[in-house]
Amino acid sequence: MQRISHHTLRKDFRRLLASDSCYFTASVFDPMSARIAADLGFEVGILGGSVASLQVLAAPDFALITLSEFVEQAARIGRVSRLPVIADADHGYGNALNVMRTVTELERAGISALTIEDTLLPAKFGHKSTDLIEIPEAVGKIRAALEARVDNEMAIIARTHAGVLDADQLIARTRAYEKAGADGICLVGIEDFEHLERVSAHLSVPLMLVTYDNPKLRDRARLASLGVRVVVNGHAAYFAAIKATYDCLREQRQIDAYDLNASELSVKYSTAAEYMVWAEEYMQVKE
Repeated sequence: MQRISHHTLRKDFRRLLASDSCYFTASVFDPMSARIAADLGFEVGILGGSVASLQVLAAPDFALITLSEFVEQAARIGRVSRLPVIADADHGYGNALNVMRTVTELERAGISALTIEDTLLPAKFGHKSTDLIEIPEAVGKIRAALEARVDNEMAIIARTHAGVLDADQLIARTRAYEKAGADGICLVGIEDFEHLERVSAHLSVPLMLVTYDNPKLRDRARLASLGVRVVVNGHAAYFAAIKATYDCLREQRQIDAYDLNASELSVKYSTAAEYMVWAEEYMQVKE
């Protein structure tokens, strides 16, 4: 099988960003899933932070996975991938200097693009898990990420949560990130096309949406017309793999099926409910 260089894959992703089309990601979580996604014709994959935490630690998405653990999984994927892969790099695993280390390691792992979010992570005592850092700190992280990369084809995408900001706050944040030099803006929590239009009108960089298959945001042509180049609809492939594993092993043991879907299984076996109790008990953190 012919290998494709990391630099070539990054240039391929840059062409996606520069196009006038909208692309839906494949959830890739290990080398096999990356190869399958490329063989099926997906243009881009994504290694989600929540998926990596489940795959590596069997733990929920509570910022428990370390940079080294995440990079190891990214490197396994980068070693065989034949499509560009975006890494959900969470908050960059710390401050702006930690972000620089994150960029360096993920670039070496073969990642084509990464998102750095402005969420206050790991969750702080007495804060909500969706609280955001201040704009100057977030801008510093973006600038640090740009400084750290060696291959300028690797895209640095600034991510924020539209669901916890009003329109003016969201526009102010995203414009600051664009001005800082981000190659794109990733938005979580966009409600509908009206919401998207209010934000996109103020931006010129490509957009990436995390929609979780929001039925109000399924018109691919309209998304493309508003500058959206990448859409993450969730990680159905990973959850399907969990469900298939559960069903196969259950049948081998001749155990009657529990009425649990794939998402419920991931919560059960990652002990997410226990972590939420611990977070509230010891840190006074609530969703």
